[in-house]
Amino acid sequence: MGTKVSTTSFTRVGTDEPHRSRRKAILAKYPQIRSLYGPDIRLLPSILALITIQLSLAVYATSLSWFPFVVLAYTLGGTITHWLSLGNHELSHNLCFYSTFANEMLAMTANFAQGIPSCITFKKYHLEHHYHQGSDVIDVDVPTEWEGRVFNNTWKKVIWVLLQPFFYAFRPMVVNPKPMSPKEALNNVVTIAFDIGFAYYFGYKAVLFNLLSTLLGMGLHPVAGHFISEHYTFALGQETYSYYGPLNYVTFNVGYHNEHHDFPKISGFRLPEVRKIAPEFYDNLAECKSWSGIIYDYIVRPDIGPFSRVKREAKKPENKKKSFISNSKAPMAPQISSKEMDTLKKSS
Repeated sequence: MGTKVSTTSFTRVGTDEPHRSRRKAILAKYPQIRSLYGPDIRLLPSILALITIQLSLAVYATSLSWFPFVVLAYTLGGTITHWLSLGNHELSHNLCFYSTFANEMLAMTANFAQGIPSCITFKKYHLEHHYHQGSDVIDVDVPTEWEGRVFNNTWKKVIWVLLQPFFYAFRPMVVNPKPMSPKEALNNVVTIAFDIGFAYYFGYKAVLFNLLSTLLGMGLHPVAGHFISEHYTFALGQETYSYYGPLNYVTFNVGYHNEHHDFPKISGFRLPEVRKIAPEFYDNLAECKSWSGIIYDYIVRPDIGPFSRVKREAKKPENKKKSFISNSKAPMAPQISSKEMDTLKKSS
């Protein structure tokens, strides 16, 4: 069924990920970019507004019959819950408050409108995606060998795209399982408690609306195109891609993905400034023109599939690491001590 995928293995490289060297070159030429580092409080009213809208939609949806219920969950609900998940992406980098605890509490609150406890676990694995992009076992953003072997033709790739939220949820547990932290347990308890209370006051359909919105918004949905556009190798020799289109307005500029990986301590609100200051570092890179188009290309192109990712051997820890969360009131250099890095990893 469908055209078989011709790419049957990952692209293996022996080089470091490209963002560290580009960040160093950009800062050498444009040191003023450091002034963009740090939290942006605009994230707070944005996330609170999205939570309010989503919960209001959920209550309204309880009065609808099933067909308009599902349509509303896919269109508005899917967009808003995905927008919230990208707000939690910002919060995983401490880009709203200077306090890690405050960022995590806001992220847990955002989970109320999504119906699924996810923010603390996401943070734990997402920071490693920055520390070790494409590294074996560590970077669970990369599909597994099993996914590459099984979802290897056109129609199976449709199923893979639809099931993306499940792969993102369960892949870390299979590839790189970690014990549950107290913060993860708290995230689970408060989200489930909210779901129970929300169902008690407004009916089970209200919670179902939030859950369905979240799952549909992460699957075959235009805003979910960023999952594929960010790191799948549509251009030879490039492993990260940016998108500069209008959907950035409903995703906290996650489309500026090269810029984000180069400068993960800069808020999404400010990422366009990076490209304006240093255009010569980005204008020559291949970019994604359409998230809907990239989903279509992923499905129909025989040379693209789950194996279309760059992988590298995991390196032993160095004496010094980069910090990819913002935790200082003043602009700071990206170098931190190994002791501080251990503290960050434990706290996440």
